[in-house]
Amino acid sequence: MQTAFSQSPPPDEEQIRRAPKVLLHDHLDGGLRPATIVELAAEQGYDRLPETEPDRLRAWFREAADSGSLVRYLETFAHTCAVMQTREALVRVAAECVQDLAADGVVYAEVRYAPEQHLEAGLTLEEVVEAVNEGFREGERLAAAEGNRIRVGALLTAMRHAARALEIAELANRYRDLGVVGFDIAGAEAGFPPTRHLDAFEFLKRENNHFTIHAGEAFGLPSIWQALQWCGADRLGHGVRIIDDIQVAEDGSVKLGRLAAYVRDKRIPLELCPTSNLQTGAAASYADHPIGLLRRLGFRATVNTDNRLMSATSMTLEFTHLVRTFRYTLDDLQWFTVNAMKSAFIPFDERLAMINDVIKPGYAALRSEWLFSNSAALSS
Repeated sequence: MQTAFSQSPPPDEEQIRRAPKVLLHDHLDGGLRPATIVELAAEQGYDRLPETEPDRLRAWFREAADSGSLVRYLETFAHTCAVMQTREALVRVAAECVQDLAADGVVYAEVRYAPEQHLEAGLTLEEVVEAVNEGFREGERLAAAEGNRIRVGALLTAMRHAARALEIAELANRYRDLGVVGFDIAGAEAGFPPTRHLDAFEFLKRENNHFTIHAGEAFGLPSIWQALQWCGADRLGHGVRIIDDIQVAEDGSVKLGRLAAYVRDKRIPLELCPTSNLQTGAAASYADHPIGLLRRLGFRATVNTDNRLMSATSMTLEFTHLVRTFRYTLDDLQWFTVNAMKSAFIPFDERLAMINDVIKPGYAALRSEWLFSNSAALSS
């Protein structure tokens, strides 16, 4: 599956940063700047932060996420959501999110959040959505002023342990074409199957709307099967446990089970988040992460950040880990990026324009740089 470009060496981190990237799985409340959390907490009188110095707070978030304790991991989101309860805070956090992604070379992103988690100060669901949308548009304007092109769409998330999925799905539908591009459910998979929210998914299908479902991260193949066959998900949030339906023999031959074959044959996108998957125990190391095999087998694999603050990551870092582990080239990174853009929840012609006008030319320019510098080195 390698192309003629596969003979080029793996790109360095700076080349990866400049490469156009597409992000489909990123949580707004998992990507705040530590300095912003400290400032918002001081403004709002929130005095429960474990650290009030930004660098120490950043380290605390990563250590808590790496601790192996679900209680500590969930506590991290309690702190970020606590300072995201006002219109001003939501606008700021959303705008900074876009700027940070754009500075990292992301040209298209779908950022998700749960409106029901931002109502403690009296905002309505509609006011939450409008504040975040305003922040995303402001972030796009600020990024453009800095010379970084980016487009961001919102995914509205319902918490799978709650009972507001239909209400949030209807909200996503009302703000369709107004900045919201789809719907999602998130939260603990075990004990809270997606089938609890069939009314929301049936509504979205009737409205011809898009949705992804967190599945196959912690609970395994049954959650993937339910998300696809009972709920009709367009994409799988994580979906990394599809590897459990793939057998690799000692001689290297591979046999796909029926569910894995269905996922590959139907080109169902997998929103893989390597660093996050390591934190949750879905893989022991980057080398052991299923993404290497899934890429080789031609699944619709995409690379994502999940929670940039908790995982201390970015799209550049996610790609860098994969390049160092699997010796991927620019050709491989383009493959992942085109996969993601093909899978975005915006119209086909707009996806195609991003691929042909932004992504492919961006990677071609990086390849030309390498060829020029390599030719210069050989001739000197």
